[in-house]
Formats: sequence, structure tokens, C-alpha cells
Amino acid sequence: MNMDDIFFSQNDDKPDFVPIISADEDSELRFDDKNALPILPLRNTVLFPGVIIPITVGREKSNKLIRDVYAGDRLLGTFAQKDMSIEDPSFDDLHQTGTIAQVVKILNMPDNTTSVIIQGKKRINLQHIDSYDPYLIGKVQLRPDPIIESREFDAIVSSIKDQALKIVEMNENMPQEAAFAIKNIEKPDFLVNYITSNSNLKTEDKQALLETDSVYERSLKLLEHLTQEIQMLNLKMDIESKVKTELDKQQKEYLLNQQMKTIQDELGGDPSQQEAEELKNRSKKKKWPKEIQESFKKELKKLRRINPATPEYSVQVNYLNVMLDLPWEETTKDNFDLHRAQEILDNDHYGLEKVKERIIEHLAVLKLKGDLKSPILCLYGPPGVGKTSLGKSIAEALNRKYVRMSLGGLHDESEIRGHRKTYIGAMPGRILQNMRKAKASNPVFILDEIDKLGRDVHGDPESALLEVLDPEQNSTFHDNFLELDYDLSKVLFVATANTIGNIHPALRDRMEMIEVSGYLLEEKVEIAKRHLIPQQLENHGLKPSQLKFPDEVLSHIIENYTRESGVRALNKKIAQVMRRVARKIATDDKYNISIKLTDIREYLGVQDFFKTIYQGNEHAGVVTGLAWTAAGGEILFIESSLSKGKGNFTITGNLGDVMKESAKIAVEYLRAHTEMFGLESEVFDKWNIHIHIPEGAIPKDGPSAGITMVVSLASAFTQRKVKKGLAMTGEITLRGKVLPVGGIKEKILAAKRAGLKEIILSEMNKKDLEEIKPIYLKGLKFHFVDTIADVLDIALTKQKVANPLKLN
Repeated sequence: MNMDDIFFSQNDDKPDFVPIISADEDSELRFDDKNALPILPLRNTVLFPGVIIPITVGREKSNKLIRDVYAGDRLLGTFAQKDMSIEDPSFDDLHQTGTIAQVVKILNMPDNTTSVIIQGKKRINLQHIDSYDPYLIGKVQLRPDPIIESREFDAIVSSIKDQALKIVEMNENMPQEAAFAIKNIEKPDFLVNYITSNSNLKTEDKQALLETDSVYERSLKLLEHLTQEIQMLNLKMDIESKVKTELDKQQKEYLLNQQMKTIQDELGGDPSQQEAEELKNRSKKKKWPKEIQESFKKELKKLRRINPATPEYSVQVNYLNVMLDLPWEETTKDNFDLHRAQEILDNDHYGLEKVKERIIEHLAVLKLKGDLKSPILCLYGPPGVGKTSLGKSIAEALNRKYVRMSLGGLHDESEIRGHRKTYIGAMPGRILQNMRKAKASNPVFILDEIDKLGRDVHGDPESALLEVLDPEQNSTFHDNFLELDYDLSKVLFVATANTIGNIHPALRDRMEMIEVSGYLLEEKVEIAKRHLIPQQLENHGLKPSQLKFPDEVLSHIIENYTRESGVRALNKKIAQVMRRVARKIATDDKYNISIKLTDIREYLGVQDFFKTIYQGNEHAGVVTGLAWTAAGGEILFIESSLSKGKGNFTITGNLGDVMKESAKIAVEYLRAHTEMFGLESEVFDKWNIHIHIPEGAIPKDGPSAGITMVVSLASAFTQRKVKKGLAMTGEITLRGKVLPVGGIKEKILAAKRAGLKEIILSEMNKKDLEEIKPIYLKGLKFHFVDTIADVLDIALTKQKVANPLKLN
């Protein structure tokens, strides 16, 4: 027997016995229940079959019994007393069910007491006591322990083992050797007895389990107790943890505060009080409304009452700093020199007359009136035309601060309105953050990419902007963090967008929409000379004398290497040329200071785009139309072909629904006016019509090709030539009216670049020519029409094409 495996309690009144495993727990019991058996009364414990426990022997009778038994066959009967205080129990004082036990070892302890290790063998019933002297001897009868083998019983035993292991792990007073013993017990009945003996059940509960004949029932009752025990241990641990945490936190805070107080006294002051005084001194120099000042004083008093060690203190300090940093009534003085403002705008941006005109008008009214609510401008147009950079020029022209806020991908309302200050890490919205950065309440505020706002479960930032961009509301803008009204009416908001269709109608209604269309070829050349080339020369360390771009070279790059409305791609191409030249200069290679057209292929490679040019009027049914694209104006060809058939109608070229409808209207117009062309009505049933618009990979849509399709079909059916050097654009109706279309400026420039001389437009498009500089109209002849008949009179010649079809 290894003494390290035995654990003794220091409390003799209620000892905590830890069972251990015996190597011969399954050994055969040699006992005849016809013989009398010494009876050992037990206090405070119950012995179970198979379990080994150490007990302290105190009574003289029990001591003699143990020594006599140990000298003999070592067998005795153990029965728990009903009343622990009885010193000399009788038959009625003992429970009738007990355990036959074997004395394993007698130990004489250093304190002159005797401990004995006994092992339970079988359950027995006490029938009567035969002798009381020198110790109890009685008649007993063995009780059977039936084992029920079932999957349910196996599951219960497995659960008992798991629960017991969990209790051992959770209970600090349990030795870990108990877990080792539990894991190594294989017999289910012994496992139940072992865990029952080792549990903290009351003696009467253990006795009740011992008296239960069915191991199955005994295991169920034990499992119920173990579950309750785990619940109690969990509750106990939670309570202890909470109490310990609260005590530790309070003690830690007290000690830290005492240390901080001592350090602060040594350094000569409390930092929190110094911080509050500093905030108060800053507020005295602040220009702000009286109600804001009162609110600040109130919040400062609250700060003085907050413990600096709490998280609320930093939140309050942050809030007060935001109040102090915001420019409540601090403004920059506008420069009312209109000539200077016009000069700045012209120097920074070429073209964009409408935008410049609107800024100068605002400045003029401000100069006369002295006070004016700033307009909310929205510049919309294709990418790369200078919408965003125009904001800086506006700020410089007005002598105001400049801030920019990108709205692309913004999908959280709190980005605009901020978070409530009760949250740790809360901040004001980006509107007030940018005002704080500007340090003036009247900056030029760029809201970039307003058409790319998103929305999700966090709210709709577009709706939040309704208050910001409404001149009637933004004088009392409410931020969730600040919780005070802030005046944004002095701010000049300039929003930018690529497409206004994506902007909320209510938001669009609050802004003054100004279209920034794409640049013309001539304008791009001028922009490159004034801005792009000097900028890239500086970026690449080159001097103006080392490289020159003639106009024809710039025009060649723009037409053959870029296709855009703005000048971003052009800027990249110029930079690419600069890099190649810089390399030649660095390696002392020869190059042309004034770039020639032949150098462009070497510097930029094969041209990326090919310009569409006019192809003549030799074929019937081929007419030149004008189209608008995001990259500027283009010419396109409408081709109509006739073939013998049953009057089928086909249209190809990757066309949208509106364009297809224009083609159908054109066909129906011709059907209704056959006499105008000297055709028989049956001709449409004998010939198939096919309309095609080349470059089928490019989607095309819109109504502006209406008159072009009519002329194309009329030319095909009459086999007459179309007037040479003629292009056209306009929408048609079934009544034969020609309606106006958009993009006239870009279309006219496209026609001019393609070498066309005459253009047919709707009468109602005449006004559009007034906005175009005369230099761009030079060399072009315009025909303004009201009906399709007018178009056909101008467009169709009397001359037939070579080898005409015979339709009638």
C-alpha cells in the first residue's frame, strides 16, 4: 500500500474521505452468512462495496474489534449509525443495510490515534445482534447486486463519469488523483459506488443509495445529484468571481488614485484640474453665440465632477475640444475684386464659362448686398473635365478656405450626422470634422462624387444630406455628437457628379445643376499647352527649352491615342512622352526638341483609336449621322439595304429600344408617303429591308438618328444619291415633324473633324449655336428644318447611283 495515495481530513467531526482503488477489488469474498460477524458502527460515513477508505478509530470497543479482526480473517460488518452522538449504539441505533468489509491495514498515527484502512466487499442486511461485549457481534445476510446491461445504462454511467470529472476539475479541495482513479475504473457498479462514496452527499442520502438494490436506479439518483452539484459549483464560482473582481477593481482604483494624488502633489497640481482650466481659458477667446457659450460652461462643470479615471472623462474632454475647435462665428473675408476672381478662374481652367459666370455673379451680389446665403452648386459631367479641381480655383478666387469630402461609397448616415457622444470613441460627422479642419465657417466645401452615395441597414446618407444642402435648413444643422445647432448657411457647397440620374430627386431639387460638358479638340490642345505640359515638364525635371509640342502633334495624340471627354488620358500620354525624352537626355541620345508626328509612334506605340472619316455618297442608302458619346461627338453611318423577299424588316448594330423605335417610325413614314417618292405601296411587300449601323460591339441608343434613318431608307428605295459632305441629326415623329436633340456642340465638332461641310438640324436647335464660339462654326453650313419633307428636299439629289436596283 502506497501511503501517498491516502488522504486524511484534519476535521474529526466530519472527515472528508478520499477513496482510493485497491488492486484486489474484484477478489472473491470467502464468507458464509451463517456465521456471526463483528459489527463496526460508522459515524459520518457509509462504506460502499469495492471502495477503500481510511477511518479513525476512537472508541475502545471499536479499537479492540479492529485488532482482533486484523489478527483473524480480517472480515467485519460496517453499518452507519442513525444518530452520531450515541457512544454505544444498539441494534435499533444502526441502519439495517451495511457493507461487509475487509481490514487492509492498521496505522498508528503520531497523535496516538489509530487509523484503519478498510475495503467494502458486499452489501449485507443486519438481522440481529448476538453479543454487545467486548464489541458488537451480529447475524447478517448478503444482499444481491443485480447488473442490468443496456445501452441506456451505459449512457448513464458515461454521464456520471463525465460529471464527476468536471466536479473534480472545478472543486479546488478535490485532489487530482481522484480524477485519475475515476478514469481508470471500468466496472460500472464499482464506478457508481466509488463516486457516491467520494461525493459530498449527506450521510442519510448515501445510506439511501446503499439501500437501493437496483444499480440502475442508484446511478440515476447519483447522476441527478452530480448535476445539482455542478450547478451549485458554477453559481459559487460566479459569485466568488464577481466579488473578487469588484474588490480587486475597487482596491486597484483606490491605490492608483492615491499614487496619482501623491505624484500630482509632488509635481505641483492636478492634471485634470489644469486641463479644465486650460479649456476655460480657450473658451474666453472664442467667438461664438451666447447659447453655445452657456452650453459650454455647463459641460465644463460636468467635466469637473467626473472622476478622471473613468471612460466618461475622456468622452467629455473630447466633446469640449470639438466645441472649441469648431469655427462658430469665425469667417474669412471675401475678396470682392471681380476682375481678380475672373483672372484666377481663367488661369486655372480653360473653358467652363457657365461655371465661372455663376461664381462671378455670386461674388457680385455678395459685394452689393453684404450678406447672402451661399448657393448649392452641382457640377455634373463626364470624368476628367476638372469638376473637382475647379473647387480649389473657386476657393482661391473668393479668398476662402477649401475643404473636400469624398462621398463615393459612403453608406452610413452617421458619417454625415456623427455618433451620439455616449458611445466610447464617438466622433462628429464628416461635415463638422471638415469644418473643424477649415477653421472658418464660410469655406468652399466640395462634396465629391455625390452620385455614388450608397445605402444599407445603417441608414441613408442621401437623406441626411437633404438638411445639409437645403439653404432654408442648414442654418440649424444638427449633428448627433454635438447635439447643438450649427450654422452651415455661410458655406459654399459645390457637389460633383458624373450622372445626375443616380442622385435622389429631392436632393437634386435642392442644388443648382450646372453641366460641365467634355472639352473640344481645340480646347484640349489649349489645356495641354497651358496646364498639362508645364506641369509634366516640372514633374520630370525638364526645361521648356528641352521639349516642345506643336499643335498638330497634340491634335494627333488627342485623336488617335485618347478617347475621352476630359484630359486625364491625354495627361498620361504626355507624361509617357516626357519619360521617353528624359531617358534620351539622360543617355545622351539624339532627339527632336520639337516633337514631330513621326516621333509619336516611337514614343507612344501603335495608335489606340481610329477616327471615323466621311466615306462619300457613291452608295444608295448610306447616310452620315451625328452621335454624342461620353468621350465627345462622333459621326456614324446608317446603312440600308434592300433584297427581294416578303417585306421582312431587320435592324442590326447593337441598338437600344429607342433607336429601334426610330427605325420603325422611319419605315412607317415611308409607307405612308410612297407617292412622294414615286413608289408603289406594294414595293414594301416585295422587298426585305435591312438597316445596319457599323461598329456592332458598341451599344447605341437614343432618338437623334431618326432623320438619318428616313433619308437612308428614302435613298435606298429611290436609288438616289445623298448630297455630298452632308451630316444630320434629329428626332422624328409619325406626323413627319423633326424634333430637337442634345449634344449639338460635340456633334458639330465631330462633323468638322470628319471633313463634312453641311449639317441638318431641327429648327429648335438653332438656339444651341448661340452658345458655341464662332471659331468652331467656321466653314460649316447649317440647314434648319421643321419637317421630314424639308430634310429630304435638302439631302436627296436627283442623281441616281451607279447600277441602281429596279424596284417597280
